[in-house]
Amino acid sequence: MTYTMPRKPKSIRREATVSAVSKPRRRKILGLQPLRAAALLAIIALLAGTALSQQENWARQRRQLVERTIAHPRDLRDPVRAPRVLNAMRRVPRHEFVPPSLRYQAYEDHPVPIGHGQTISQPYMVAKMTELLELKPGDRVLEVGTGSGYQAAVLAELVREVYTIEIIEPLGLAARLRLERLGYENVEVRVGDGYYGWPDQGPFDAIIVTAWSTHVPPPLVAQLKPGGRMVIPVGNYAFQQNLIVVRKGDSPRDLRMDSVMPVVFVPLLGEHPKPQE
Repeated sequence: MTYTMPRKPKSIRREATVSAVSKPRRRKILGLQPLRAAALLAIIALLAGTALSQQENWARQRRQLVERTIAHPRDLRDPVRAPRVLNAMRRVPRHEFVPPSLRYQAYEDHPVPIGHGQTISQPYMVAKMTELLELKPGDRVLEVGTGSGYQAAVLAELVREVYTIEIIEPLGLAARLRLERLGYENVEVRVGDGYYGWPDQGPFDAIIVTAWSTHVPPPLVAQLKPGGRMVIPVGNYAFQQNLIVVRKGDSPRDLRMDSVMPVVFVPLLGEHPKPQE
């Protein structure tokens, strides 16, 4: 008599086979997940560290710029001494206000092109003009010539409100977005002809003009408060300009004008008497 061993049900054998194959694969897959997560975290940490290192580098360059060329110039220029102005220059990230391709020049002491035939003023000039305004924390200031928005950002660190006008629309719109992105909530940007000021928001405690004219614009004088100060480059030709401080007395005709230094600025644009080239 022949004895035949009973067969196991096929379903049981299939289940065992599937289980035997699945467990090692599952362990392999689960083993890769922590590795990938660790690699991702390492990349994030590396990028964050690089960004932090770059920000520290920019801050170091700002400190060196202030100490070596603004607070203690190595030439015959008059030092900027106002502590609040120096601190503002240390805080404002100038590299954010120059084209990305020229950021390596951001903390060098010279103007940098920003497009449309315009420049961002050299850091020393920004600091000196700001100091000459003799600003107080509660002041309201008008700036004519927004450019990239750098001067407005420095002013915003020092006063309650800044109103700035740019005649070149692409520059004005870009400056508005840039200042908003950087958190300067006390700056209002307008596209228009700065020669005529901003009557709806005047009068102002101080006015700064970052382009040269053949004369001090009467509309700006009218929008300056009694006791207010205006800093403006004035001259007859492109290379015969002087930085002027205008102090207003109790009446529109009570003006005192003091020449500070020779300067070179781009011309004041708009529909008004223009400087002669």
